[in-house]
Amino acid sequence: MRKPSLTREEVLDAAARLVKRDGPAALTMRKLAAELGTAVTSIYWHVGNRESLLDALAARTVADLGAITPRGTTPAARIVSVARTLRRELLDRPHLVAMVHERGLTERMFLPAQRVLVHEVHAAGLRGARAAEVVRAVQFQVVGYVLVERNRERAPVQSPGEQELWDTETAEHDQALARALARPVDPERLFTVSVRALVDGLLGAGQGRAPSP
Repeated sequence: MRKPSLTREEVLDAAARLVKRDGPAALTMRKLAAELGTAVTSIYWHVGNRESLLDALAARTVADLGAITPRGTTPAARIVSVARTLRRELLDRPHLVAMVHERGLTERMFLPAQRVLVHEVHAAGLRGARAAEVVRAVQFQVVGYVLVERNRERAPVQSPGEQELWDTETAEHDQALARALARPVDPERLFTVSVRALVDGLLGAGQGRAPSP
């Protein structure tokens, strides 16, 4: 039975899998052809040379990060949902995001998510510099968390670990605090709590309460 013709999207799908698994340096035309069970010349036919392939992957990553749909019944809830989705998308494709950054497309990559945030901030009644502050604060919160999480993942095993460092005395005799800080971090929950507090504070400040210094 004759094998169906290869498509450009199938080539990009396979290339994205290789980059996500092994990093951009591991992406060669020969490896990609082997992954697809085809000839190297077929890869060149569909995507051009390696630089053209990397450009196409970067463009598709930018497009993927732009497909964020807010969820929730209030502007605050919808802004938090955008932040949570953006964090997960960035964590899911670190090598592809790094490749986008190296090609000078970082600002372009974040623009679609920023536009979604702008819409929700406007729905909350904010305009101008205050609205811009909320959009940027949420973006920085997401990127900051992603960087911290990536650094924790790459860090060597700590000795002593948090479970050994926190005791009643270290926690100023707050036993519940010591127990909580000794437990492993739940990044998803911590991110959600912090971004909700950030959004509630910024939207509240924009509705008449003076922001904290």
